[in-house]
Amino acid sequence: MKKYLVVIEETATGFSAYSPDLPGCIATGATREEVEREMRDAMQFHIEGMREEGLLVPEPHSYPAFCEVAA
Repeated sequence: MKKYLVVIEETATGFSAYSPDLPGCIATGATREEVEREMRDAMQFHIEGMREEGLLVPEPHSYPAFCEVAA
């Protein structure tokens, strides 16, 4: 098992998600729970496709960080 960072963003119509470590792997959903579930499925599908194509699956290397700034 590998743990990949997933970025979830609220949109005008729900939520979207992507993983910086898996370029091109995205998902959307009406709720946060739905987008998390869809992203997990999308990541598994994306990785399986990479393996079928004989591509190396990238190691997770992104991490979360928050920066405080005056706004």
